[in-house]
Amino acid sequence: MRVVLLAACALTCWAATTDDQFNGRWDISVNGLSSPRGWWLEVSGAGTNNLKGKFVGAPVGQIDEIPKLSISDGELRFALQTRYRRTPAPEIGLYWARFEDGKLKGTFEIEGDPSSYLEWTGVRAPQLPDKDDPLIWKKGDAVVLFDGHDLTGWQTVGSVRTLGWTVKDGILTNGIGNTNLVSEKKFMNFALDVDFRLGPRGNSGIALRGRYEVQLADDPDRPPSNRGSGAILGRIAPIINAARLAGDWQTLSVRLVGRQVTVVLNGTRVIDRQNLDGPTDIALDTNEGESGPILLQGDRGPVAFRKIVVYPLIKRP
Repeated sequence: MRVVLLAACALTCWAATTDDQFNGRWDISVNGLSSPRGWWLEVSGAGTNNLKGKFVGAPVGQIDEIPKLSISDGELRFALQTRYRRTPAPEIGLYWARFEDGKLKGTFEIEGDPSSYLEWTGVRAPQLPDKDDPLIWKKGDAVVLFDGHDLTGWQTVGSVRTLGWTVKDGILTNGIGNTNLVSEKKFMNFALDVDFRLGPRGNSGIALRGRYEVQLADDPDRPPSNRGSGAILGRIAPIINAARLAGDWQTLSVRLVGRQVTVVLNGTRVIDRQNLDGPTDIALDTNEGESGPILLQGDRGPVAFRKIVVYPLIKRP
């Protein structure tokens, strides 16, 4: 009997030690998507009775909590509702992953549809130790991303070729057949100044490093939320909703250093050096340790821009 108990204890301890390797934040790259997108997964409590998880990424989108997560025989499993194929009713997306060589090796599939099968790989998210301190960082020379004349320096995302954007009288405006635009230049630590204008019920966003979306929305009558104006979409809520009415020109200033982000909307500091745990669902990739572009979201509603300037932040001598 003692031998059996010892064997059972050894097996339990081994399982717990193995399972806890799933814990952490994972930046995920996906094979087989038609457009570049990154996913993100956070697992906590693996190896205990308090297993929890969060997931971000197309085709599911922003998820606060994974409702049901399990680990069995060395495999992490969870399921989420999705409209992957834009069906009238939600479908179930199934996710599996194993821990191999320090990475998560996973698959995705719509329940009952083998043709939806995808493979993905997760690596541990980097720390990004830089902190935003005015005594350490100073603005470099301005990089004007929109000069009021044309779309030089911008390109569409992925294989999309239809721009859906026009430039007239110094203003960049989206239109029918909207697409997202991404800057050819990439940035790591920077300050960004933007003038923008939303149409009625307009909804847009600006993705920092192509990974973290600052939400722009026609919602001046709504309380602040992590899905409202000035938010880091789904992650960080502003302390106040400083949005103006649709049709009014508005200003947005953002600083991003390491994982610390500051957002000033219409002269009001709505987010002050808050930490970004990971990407939002707009992410082109999740290579968080690398510089990335500025992305303008144009596929959610009418939006216009007349100023887009980036100042790379440089460490003081």
